[in-house]
Amino acid sequence: MIVTAVEPRRKSLSAVYVDGEFFGKLDTETLIENRIATGTEIDEDELQELILKSEVRRAKEKALWLISYRDHTEGELFQKLSKDFSEEAAASAVARMKELRLTDDEAVARRYAEELHRKHQSPQNIIYKLTQKGIDKDFAGEIVEELSIDPVAEISALIEKKYLRKLSEENGTKRVVAALQRAGYRFGDIRTALNNYTSGEEDYYD
Repeated sequence: MIVTAVEPRRKSLSAVYVDGEFFGKLDTETLIENRIATGTEIDEDELQELILKSEVRRAKEKALWLISYRDHTEGELFQKLSKDFSEEAAASAVARMKELRLTDDEAVARRYAEELHRKHQSPQNIIYKLTQKGIDKDFAGEIVEELSIDPVAEISALIEKKYLRKLSEENGTKRVVAALQRAGYRFGDIRTALNNYTSGEEDYYD
């Protein structure tokens, strides 16, 4: 087989034609590094290897872009890259980011947990959101324990920040209780916190 044309395209890609037919768009730098140009003889195995090299390079570039935007766990990064590239290319890119110490599951998990804690998220919600990022549930639990979260204090902070005015509205207490329960807080802790803002005689349920 003969490469009959290599035509530059947008986003650092080039359209490659083999034996007069369009083969696909590959990363231009990969083509240059492998000395692929018009007239190059190439077989099927070499073409497949070229595709993988191109995908790996592009996956690494996207991984760098994603990490520059915000922290990502390895699992989260792999999941996002797999939407655009083969699993092999995605795994290679993730491995390279880990090698460069640009992603560290433990560090990312701790920073994210601290961020959620500052937003007064419940321990249950923090654990859930960490597992959604691919963090092991047991490890997520350990991180939350280290934060020494006082649920009643966090609920009080949320009430002061978001719900204080609602408590004076009709059925406001019930709505606040429901909102706090949806946020992952236990009823006993909610009631304890609310006793500082209400008479304690409210019917918290419909």
